[in-house]
Formats: sequence, C-alpha cells, structure tokens
Amino acid sequence: MRYVQTSDIGPITPQIEVCTRWHGPENLVKNEVFTQSPSGADAQQSPLLRRSARWARLAGSVITPNALLTQALVTQLRATLHAIEAFDKAIAQRAQSHPDFPLFDALPGAGAVFAPRLLVAFGEQRNRYASADELQKYAGIAPVTERSGNKAWVRWRLQCPTFLRQTFVEWAAESTRHSFWAGAYYQQQRDKGASHQAAVRALAFKWIRILFRCWQTRTPYNESVSLNALKRRGSPLLNHCAQML
Repeated sequence: MRYVQTSDIGPITPQIEVCTRWHGPENLVKNEVFTQSPSGADAQQSPLLRRSARWARLAGSVITPNALLTQALVTQLRATLHAIEAFDKAIAQRAQSHPDFPLFDALPGAGAVFAPRLLVAFGEQRNRYASADELQKYAGIAPVTERSGNKAWVRWRLQCPTFLRQTFVEWAAESTRHSFWAGAYYQQQRDKGASHQAAVRALAFKWIRILFRCWQTRTPYNESVSLNALKRRGSPLLNHCAQML
C-alpha cells in the first residue's frame, strides 16, 4: 500500500460535491403523478400510482437514511483531507530543513513522497548500523535462508517494521522509471522468472547498499558514478542494459 498524498485524493472532490447535492427523496416522485392521476376505483388500479407509492415508502425507509449517512461521511472525508494536507505541509517543511535532506532528494524518483520517508528510514545516527547488511535485515529486505538436514530454502523476512520495508520497496519500484540501471536490473530479474514483488525487493536490496554508502559519506547519489562502477567490475548487467537500448 502506497503512502497517500492529498494529490492522490484530489480527483474525489467532484464526487464529494455530487453527494452533497442531494435534494431529498421527494424528487423521486413526480408531482404530476398526483395531479393528473385518476380518482376513485380507477386510482386503485393505476400502476403509476402504485409505483409512486412504492417509491415514497422506499424513500422514507431506505434512501433518506442512506443519504444522511453519505452526507455525514462526506463531512468526515473533507476533514480528513484537510488534516492530510496539513501533515503533508508540515512533513515537507521539516524534511527540507534537515541537513541530510539533499542526499535523499537527489535520488531518482524520490520526490516529495519518498525523500522524507527515506530520510526517516536512515535517520541521522550514522553509528546505528555497522553495515548495509544490518539495515537490509532490519528493514526486512534481506531474505532469510533456512536449513534442515540437506535441504535449504529461502523466504522473505516476516519480523520487521512493515512501513520501513514498504518505503524501500515502493521507492525501488518507482526508481525503475528514473534510473537506467535500476530499470535494467528489474527487467533482468523478471526475465529470470521472478515475480514483480520479488524483482522489486531484489532491487531494493541493491539500492540499500548504494544509499548506505552515500549516507555514510554524505555524498549525493550520482547515476554516472554507479554506471562507471558497474563498468569497472565488468557487471553482466551492462550487457542487459545494452540489449534494452
């Protein structure tokens, strides 16, 4: 589940306005039905009057209570939207005033949504994690290998801060649209048969190693530096990158 911004909920506003323009159940029954209807015995046989009576009963017992409920929910939703907007502004102001914010704001695809979340994920105590491996395990990105006898299997880590893992996974997925090597690595994993979620987690595992180095040295991320490092190591990922061109 992605972190919700007010911009994500914005398109709902016109629908909220439609819900508030309810004029009451009386509009469901046309006045002409009663003014132009027959009288006496013919009135008892009139299908139009019978339908109008059913609409009136339905409006009083079902439609009116649900209309009131909808209006109450609309009022609550408006208050929630205003609260989310206030939180967004406060988070943006606090994040931009932090000395480490430029490190995360420069990341591909981070933007206003993920840069503050990544900043909080790493924190400011650089002695908290001795290595990127510790952060990968704590965040639940590193898989768990289990063994029994001659058998071994790998599963994902269950015990971890869920929102922290979600932050890395969601940003890794977004980075595939903004980082050339990240997009190539994701596609490479998919070509090997990995599911979308498995490929994104594998990419997040790679990203944490890079971000940890940038965080420790206080050096903003540079895409060219990463590509040159892959070239020096003779990474097979470069061949996959070339195939994508």
